[in-house]
Amino acid sequence: MLVAFSVAPSGAGDSDSVSAAVAEAVRIVRESGLPHETNAMFTTVEGEWEEVMDVVRRATEAVSARAPRTSLVIKADIRPGHTDQLREKVERVEQQLEGGS
Repeated sequence: MLVAFSVAPSGAGDSDSVSAAVAEAVRIVRESGLPHETNAMFTTVEGEWEEVMDVVRRATEAVSARAPRTSLVIKADIRPGHTDQLREKVERVEQQLEGGS
């Protein structure tokens, strides 16, 4: 399964920057050893339900420890029996863009 999530603190401090708290969440994802990708808006993690949701939970807890309120957005692609979709889904789109089938 693929899970894209975004977690950020809310209502903390005088700055509108959330990078330090988000970095803590990304550190947890990276240390998990699961395939992942981070972009400007989301981090996507690939693995089995229990292991992915545990990473999301721990990342959320890390951010929550830094602020009185936390925002969490989750989108999941649950497709049993398929692995390496973090890469392969993008490759299929690229093939279409190149005119292949």
